[in-house]
Amino acid sequence: MRTFVKAAKFFMRNSVKGPGYLELVDGKFGSYFKELPEKDAEVVDYGGQWIAPGLVDTHIHGYKNHDVMDNDFEGIKVMSDALLSCGVTSFLPTTLTSSRERLKDVAQTIGDHYQEAQGAKIQGIYFEGPFFTEEHKGAQNPSYFSDPSIEVFHEWQEAAGGLIKKIALAPERKGAAEFVKQVTSEGVVVSLGHSDATLEQASAVVDAGASVFVHVYNGMRALNHREPAMVGAAMTLKNVFGELICDGHHVHPTAAEAYMDVRGRDHVALITDCMMAGGMPDGDYILGEFPVVVANGTARLKEGNLAGSILKLKEAIKNVVDWGIATPQEAIMMASEVPAVSCKIDDKCGFIAPGRAADFIVLDPDMELAATYLDGVKRFEK
Repeated sequence: MRTFVKAAKFFMRNSVKGPGYLELVDGKFGSYFKELPEKDAEVVDYGGQWIAPGLVDTHIHGYKNHDVMDNDFEGIKVMSDALLSCGVTSFLPTTLTSSRERLKDVAQTIGDHYQEAQGAKIQGIYFEGPFFTEEHKGAQNPSYFSDPSIEVFHEWQEAAGGLIKKIALAPERKGAAEFVKQVTSEGVVVSLGHSDATLEQASAVVDAGASVFVHVYNGMRALNHREPAMVGAAMTLKNVFGELICDGHHVHPTAAEAYMDVRGRDHVALITDCMMAGGMPDGDYILGEFPVVVANGTARLKEGNLAGSILKLKEAIKNVVDWGIATPQEAIMMASEVPAVSCKIDDKCGFIAPGRAADFIVLDPDMELAATYLDGVKRFEK
């Protein structure tokens, strides 16, 4: 089946085109045309609206009262469906620090069933931890922290059927560099966070192959003029990506802009770090094993520390544009192509190109989400 989507702007890889027409053929993207190539072609007319690639959330723990650590794939299916209303068409279900056995069980559950998700597509699993350090533990349970172990990782990866695409650790853990060399040689991305590491320690594991910094500024030793530390490493080391939570609570817009300016927006991935309270009313929830209070746009542990977020990725792209720190093209890139590239899943998602699955969103010119398409089929409409 061949149809054409008409719109004012199309956010393609490295360019913005339009007005024009984007061809859809049997659920995949075809070519872009300035003029309609067939007189009697079927046209879906979005007039003055914009077409962008489906958003890719590579760091998300839960949504709609379900958490990845519940180890319940029915709950993950609810997440998958509901994320379409956030403009997300691909995601990495993200674990929390837990016991070796619990993490293995969660890995196996997702690995066995991920293709059953009918909404946003599961493109892999992200293991956030458990190889962290206590100084910047955030909402991670330090009783499970340990030094990285190849043997343990292989146990999880085998249970997941090879689906673990990324794992986070603290650079100062014993054996970190050796672990990083091994897992990156196996095609797994290593991210760095929840860490009190120095610049030198961070540099050593980046040299070994680590390439992403977990939610920059949060859960890491701050930049100091005598010890640049983790934030300095995220800003200055070559060929690395950094995640940012742009909800206005985790990172001040000016700090987010400073990071984008130094790092380059083509190496910044907008993520949500969303927990189960995303898309839910204010109240009491659980993140991992900790009680969390959601109020005033934040999720916090009882002692007041931020505990993940309730951010929707569609809000993040609107925020950075409204704050004046990114253009619409940059905002969309930071929430689609960059996350996909940073996690090495850009062969499946992240941008519009002929032959790829027609996963895309429709935006109003004020960056509000109007519709989400999956495989060329409209699955959400505002």
